[in-house]
Amino acid sequence: MPYPHTGPTGLGQIAQQAAQVLYQHRLVSTRQLHQLITPHHTRTEYLRRQLHTLREAGLAANVGRRKSGQTELLWWLTEKGAHAVESVGLLPQRPYRMSPEAALGPLQEHTLATVDSGLAFVDWARRLGHECGPLDWTPETAHYYRDDARPGEDLRLVPDAVVNYVHTDNAAKQRTLLTFFIEVDRTQMTVARLAQKLHAYAAYYEYIPQQPAGRGAKTGRKTTITPAWRYRYPAFPRLLMVLTGAPDSRLARRIADLRSLAASDLALTSTGLRAGVTTLGQLQHRGPFAPIFTPVLGPADPVDAWLRPVSDAA
Repeated sequence: MPYPHTGPTGLGQIAQQAAQVLYQHRLVSTRQLHQLITPHHTRTEYLRRQLHTLREAGLAANVGRRKSGQTELLWWLTEKGAHAVESVGLLPQRPYRMSPEAALGPLQEHTLATVDSGLAFVDWARRLGHECGPLDWTPETAHYYRDDARPGEDLRLVPDAVVNYVHTDNAAKQRTLLTFFIEVDRTQMTVARLAQKLHAYAAYYEYIPQQPAGRGAKTGRKTTITPAWRYRYPAFPRLLMVLTGAPDSRLARRIADLRSLAASDLALTSTGLRAGVTTLGQLQHRGPFAPIFTPVLGPADPVDAWLRPVSDAA
């Protein structure tokens, strides 16, 4: 047997998939689970029965929130449910545990907006014949680095999500693995603070871990300069910033202000960081491979998730 324990017994396949999604993404609404797991079903009754089976087994819990005059259920795994998923060994273990207090707390909307952002990639992958599933993005993965501007400190870059996406070009018979850093902004912070987040990505992009003194001489090998990110990614992930939580007119002004701040920041303009910004509505309705992203640096001509000029894409 590949794993010492089996998964929760007596559960259908949909319930087990739901448990994995809840473990990975922490807090997910019934609507989001339906779109992620059972999009081929026109109604949600079967999924709802499976979710209630999880709750009756003590593996999941829920809470209601009011949205557009209706009550929407939000789901998460209990400690028992998390242990059941971990016992199978299919997913990387995550120490975070959701609670009723956290589910109703101030991070509720941000967590759900992050799920909606990942869900948009899954939805459009299905439409376009690409590959990106419910477990192909991971929330809040820590990346450690140091910054010359803050000597002696061990810093952490924690994107809201890291998305893995396989782009398939059938005409060229080419498959490309793309990785995206996702930052979700619900207009809860100032534009200046949002711009400061770019510094962490730029610093991580340039961070080169120091080798132990004399290591190259002892081994007789030439010391190579390797950025830290190359130990995790074949190419530096494109940074996609997704704005929501306000009318489109306000989000458009926020994008313009973010570009102005970035353009005047030498610490950003001197790096090779590639970043684009869009709205959650655009991402959902047009998809990541439509020209919906405004580059944070450089010309403002819209680009798609590749973040390359239209001439290069052609």
